[in-house]
Amino acid sequence: MQVLQVQLEVGADPAEVGRARRWARSRLTGPGTGVDDALADTLILIVSELVTNAVVHTGSPAVLRIQLPAAPGCPPGTVRVEVADASAHPPLQRHADREETNGRGLELVDGLANRWGWQPEGEGKRIWCEIDPHAPAPARSAAPCCSRCTRWGWRCRSSCWRWPGTASSWAAGGGCAAGRCGWDR
Repeated sequence: MQVLQVQLEVGADPAEVGRARRWARSRLTGPGTGVDDALADTLILIVSELVTNAVVHTGSPAVLRIQLPAAPGCPPGTVRVEVADASAHPPLQRHADREETNGRGLELVDGLANRWGWQPEGEGKRIWCEIDPHAPAPARSAAPCCSRCTRWGWRCRSSCWRWPGTASSWAAGGGCAAGRCGWDR
């Protein structure tokens, strides 16, 4: 199957997030994309969160990429969203308290995407996620994702647990990358 990749360079200004959302909507909706309205809305929310994180936390420009299955007449397949930025620092998934007004972006991505992760790209990093509209909702494992949690008598919050049959959300090596998860006592 062919894949169509589109990309947008996003400036370091937080106002660019709105432009990225509008651009993503224009690429995801309409005939021939294979993306229905509900999937488009989910993808646009993910775009908004990832671009916001890149712009706000790095203070530098970013590149948004969307990969769509492009075979005419085929049912929709996996859609991939990537945001590359200039910071080499790994993403940190927070667990915001009810009263906090931010800190939920990666939790949303984790809950909406079938898979997500990050990898180094040049001097920075690329955060990616994939949604397969035909895949069953991902199930969480009952086991903590790292031995560190177990060794210290702690447990990872459920959003940090390993997805069965996939690499961890944090690193290809699995686990919560040595304590980058939200800890609960």
